[in-house]
Order: sequence, then structure tokens, then C-alpha cells
Amino acid sequence: MSFVKNQTVLITGGSGSFGNAMVENLLSTDVKRIIVFSRDEYKQMQMKQKFPEDFKMHYYIGDVRDEERLVKALQGVDVVIHAAAIKQVDTCEYNPEEAVKTNVFGAMGLINACLRVGTVKKVIALSSDKAVNPINLYGATKLVAEKLFIAANALSARKTLFSVVRYGNVLSSRGSVIEVFKRQIENKEVLTITDPKMTRFWWTLEQASMFVDRVINFMKGGEIFIPKLKSASIEQLIKALGDDFKFEVVGIRPGEKMHEVLVAPDESFNTNDIEWAYVVYPSLVYFKIEKQGNELEEALDYTSKYCTFELQKLKKLINSI
Repeated sequence: MSFVKNQTVLITGGSGSFGNAMVENLLSTDVKRIIVFSRDEYKQMQMKQKFPEDFKMHYYIGDVRDEERLVKALQGVDVVIHAAAIKQVDTCEYNPEEAVKTNVFGAMGLINACLRVGTVKKVIALSSDKAVNPINLYGATKLVAEKLFIAANALSARKTLFSVVRYGNVLSSRGSVIEVFKRQIENKEVLTITDPKMTRFWWTLEQASMFVDRVINFMKGGEIFIPKLKSASIEQLIKALGDDFKFEVVGIRPGEKMHEVLVAPDESFNTNDIEWAYVVYPSLVYFKIEKQGNELEEALDYTSKYCTFELQKLKKLINSI
């Protein structure tokens, strides 16, 4: 039975791409109520056309930087999915203070608000592969946020459980490279790419929302859950789109990596395998941890550079979105 049955779920940043997919997933369950919490009234208006406001769907304008607003929104909430963030790597580089206010202080405010309300049962925070060995501010803020949410388990006296989901790029999210490529193909433009050899982990919004739903059921508090994803290069993505398209290499943007990592070798010693995911546990044990799965027998170098996607399966995945 799903944990969200007869529960009220709040999604921060809920009017974004992931929020839309998560709401669709949750509405297929026996969830009691869904609260979309975000600061973008236009996106909420668009979302209401797809998911009308009724006894089950509720929309709440607010910013995760505003702890008092969060406290009000969290009344009667059982589960929180924290998706609000400034996510664009170059945007964070050019606006570092704003990135820190949202991604770090926003995480702190949400944790404080959940502890103040006292009735929230589970909190899942979404992180990124860029949090592993970060070289850009976005990754650094996500690394700090991960630490904040895991450490929050020591503050809640186990009344509220906090865990993290760390994953790679989403093919069908707003502003994704596939969305850009498809628009350029429609307009018969030359595709602009950073580097054909650059690699990333890829999955879809539907897969991400289903994974988060599964984690909500499985989490005990204090874990970082990491899906077992396949990776591909930008060059492979272009081939998977169909015909041979002309492209122009524009260079790596500020703060970007050539390859991403989901589990660093140094943290793999605290990582267990639960078949459908890897689970990273904190190296410093300062609250009760219920470990699940099997310890890894050797260091794991879970990096995108090995390009594990088969071309036909990548084509099928792209065609499904």
C-alpha cells in the first residue's frame, strides 16, 4: 500500500516540470490532498487548467525563502516533496546570492518550518548529480542542502523523517536540451551544442516521479536515494533524434562539467545496494539509522562518462516523451 494513501502532500516548486509530473502520479493514488506551493502565479494558472482546484487539489502562492509562509502552508501536511530550487548552472553562477538564498536558506527554512509545525511525517528533498564533487555553485548549494536535510533527522526526534533523492538530467523537463534541440529542428536551425563528448545521466519526468513515490514508501530517514540510471553523450542524443543533423559547438557554459557523477568512490563505502537504487548513508552517525540492502563489496565509480545507453533504447525513451 502506498504511504501517501489518505495523506496530504505538499510539493515546493510544485508548478515546475517535476511538480506537474508528480501531481499526475499522486492523483492516480488514493492521496487525500495535494498542495502545490510555488511563487509563480502564471505557472500555477497554467497548471490549474490541467489539474483544476477542488477538494483534492490546492494551490498556494509562496516562496521557500519565507519560513512563516511555509509554516502556514504546512498545516495538516503529512508529506513534503521539496523540488523548489534555482537550477540553471549558469544562472547560479551569475546570481550567486539568489542561488544561496533559495537553495540553501530555503532548505533551512523548510526544515525549520517542518519542525515548528511538528506534524509532518516525511520530507523528501530533490538533489542533483552536480552535488557530487561540485565545481559550480548550483552543485555546491545542492551539496549543502543534502547535508542540511540529512542532519535534520537529529533535530526532529524522529517525529519527522528527512531523506534525499539525488538524480541526473530529465529529458522532458522545461528548458532541457531535448526541448531546445526539438525547437531548433522544427525551425530548421543548426543545433547548438556545448561539446559532442559531454555526457549526462538521463531519465524522464515520469520515471523521476515514480522513483520519488517509491522512496516515500521505503525511506526510514537519513538516506540519499540514487536511481540506477543510464548515461549518454550529447552526440548520442543527436543520433537518437533521427537523421544526421548539423550542429555547431558553442563550448561549455560557465560551471559545467564534461561528465557527471551520482556516487563518488569515496562515499561508496557508506553506500548500500537495494536492487532498484543505491542508498548513501551519512558517514558520521549522530542519529538512529535503519540501514537496508547490501553493502557494496568494492568502491563504486558511478559516472556518466561510460555512456551505458544503447542507441535504440535511447531513441525509444526520447520518443516516449
